[in-house]
Amino acid sequence: MSLALRRWQRAPGSLTARLRALGSSFEVRTLRQRVAPLLREERRELGAGRHLVREVVLLVDGVPLVWARSVAPARSLCGPWRALAGLGTRPLGQLLFDDPRVARSPLHAQRWCGGPGGRRVARDWLAATGAPWPAGVVQGRSSVFERRGAKLRVYEAFAPALAQRQVQHRPGEHRKAQPVVQPESLEAAFAGAVPDQRPVPEHLR
Repeated sequence: MSLALRRWQRAPGSLTARLRALGSSFEVRTLRQRVAPLLREERRELGAGRHLVREVVLLVDGVPLVWARSVAPARSLCGPWRALAGLGTRPLGQLLFDDPRVARSPLHAQRWCGGPGGRRVARDWLAATGAPWPAGVVQGRSSVFERRGAKLRVYEAFAPALAQRQVQHRPGEHRKAQPVVQPESLEAAFAGAVPDQRPVPEHLR
């Protein structure tokens, strides 16, 4: 793993702000947003129950650099995370880092060597970009945000091309700095569902 990607794994503050600093345009490409089963780690951190899962690809100047997955309890869509249901192609960072009431857990660096999780990222990447995931290993990180007692878990996978990008301007000052912990394996399998663009059910809005 390159030193540059390790720095991205440890970088505090808003990933959106840091990506915006890499180029002149930033894009969120939504792959799916729906109520879906959780990973084992997600269940351990968020608990049982129905959850909204949102998966996206983040691009800078048209180049895909990050695959991201966010998960929040469905009941929180009528409360602390109600803005998530209508987020659309807006970046999640805008929701998380513009609100001083949102707290963030330590960052967990993660590494997938194939397996169900890596295959899921590869399938999504191919469907979204037309190209295979450009590495045999998926490097990423996860953290949990909390607002008014409701948790939201975010996982971000970094494409190797991110290590080659240079900052073109100073990123925003959004910071929720937290210590980073050592990498841990992700044993749970992603659900093998195909992209689903169905809207969030009315009763969850």
